[in-house]
Amino acid sequence: MGAKGVTATVCEFASSLNLKNVPRPVVERACLLVADSVGIAIRGRREAESTPALLAAIQRMGIGHGSGGVFADAQGYAFPAAALINGTLIHSLDFDDTHIAATVHPSAPILAAALAGGQMAGAHGADVLAGVIAGYEVVCRLGRALKPADHYDRGFHPTATAGAFGATVSAGRALGLDAQHLEMALGICLSQAAGSMQFLVNSAWTKRFQVGNAAMVGVIAASLAAEGFIGAADAIEGDCGFLKSYTPDPDSDLAIHALHEHWETLEIGVKPYPSCRFSHAAIDAVIDIVGTGVAESDIAQITIGLPRKGMDLTALPQDFRRKPQGVVGGQFSMHFTAAVAAQTGNLAWDDYARYLDEPDTLALAERIDVSEDPEMEAIYPERMGGRVTVQFRDGSHQSRCVEIPRGEPENFPEDAVHRAKFLSLAEPVIGDAASELHQQLMSLDQQESVDALFAAAA
Repeated sequence: MGAKGVTATVCEFASSLNLKNVPRPVVERACLLVADSVGIAIRGRREAESTPALLAAIQRMGIGHGSGGVFADAQGYAFPAAALINGTLIHSLDFDDTHIAATVHPSAPILAAALAGGQMAGAHGADVLAGVIAGYEVVCRLGRALKPADHYDRGFHPTATAGAFGATVSAGRALGLDAQHLEMALGICLSQAAGSMQFLVNSAWTKRFQVGNAAMVGVIAASLAAEGFIGAADAIEGDCGFLKSYTPDPDSDLAIHALHEHWETLEIGVKPYPSCRFSHAAIDAVIDIVGTGVAESDIAQITIGLPRKGMDLTALPQDFRRKPQGVVGGQFSMHFTAAVAAQTGNLAWDDYARYLDEPDTLALAERIDVSEDPEMEAIYPERMGGRVTVQFRDGSHQSRCVEIPRGEPENFPEDAVHRAKFLSLAEPVIGDAASELHQQLMSLDQQESVDALFAAAA
């Protein structure tokens, strides 16, 4: 780390980021991630079971009127409320993108905050996208600097904690804050960043809320700083700053490593399945074995090996995970998601409604055992791998090991697959408008404003 502090370096980078100086593949990938996220938000607006309570609370608090757009919603909201809702919706299906090494879902807090900031400022799409990319670069580096397993072990949810800082950067860049004002914004964010893994105990909706809250935190912090409100200095690296307060042994240098040279945006993967990313490698392995699926009665047992943190999040305690309660419980059950994949050769959003209480699926989940795999642990957090053996009733068995799940940068879907995912989520809600909206999102840097995106998705 040079003479300039981490916070100052981050803010100088973010405030000066211009798409003209960003490699074209980074811009294109960011547009794809934006489109992926909006498709999820649109379906989440209609079908996520937590959405009605969230919207009712927004109205109760008197922030349900304004100019802030929400996808698949004709209502206008106060800008912080719009960020809260969009961020929550993007994360509600657990279908949103992931940066494995940082163990964060970048787009939910980053995009929601950038859109609200962009609407507040009447910004061009290029400035909003610059905010998104700046937010991606910051949140992913902060996630690495926290050392994800250590941060998780303290009970924190990094998408919500590091996500608040990334959201502040993205909203601030969209608002046009200079480096000094952005430093103040991060100091204000420091007082608000929060997110707990306690949601796992009862499959709580707080997982979704705290990610949307991170987006709202970013909008509030950037807005206060824009008006001259003074925030804490050295918010990232200070003795009581983010890194030292939220993890036992941070690596501050990783928070600013190779800015302008290495683009973490290109390391963000997209999800083929709406479940915790720790489960995806094993789901891939199951599908590789069963193809289009087999009958539950044909399978004697499935054994799965995961890294330790994957065990914590999706497999322990095993009796509890074998009988998931609600959609969140299913999304964080390696046993349930593997049981669905074994029978169908896939895991889709609609499968939760169909299989959560389905007797054969639950019976198969009882015959699935998950353990820590030393080799999968050794490659985490750079990889979220999984090892699977399926033992069939006829006495045969097949094994697969997947180190790089589908959707990772090295295993990225073709454009047609990405578009098909978007349309499968958006068309049931907004119909034929989905195709045109997808084109607009994929050219966000060419749009005069982001208002038209919300109009197209209403």
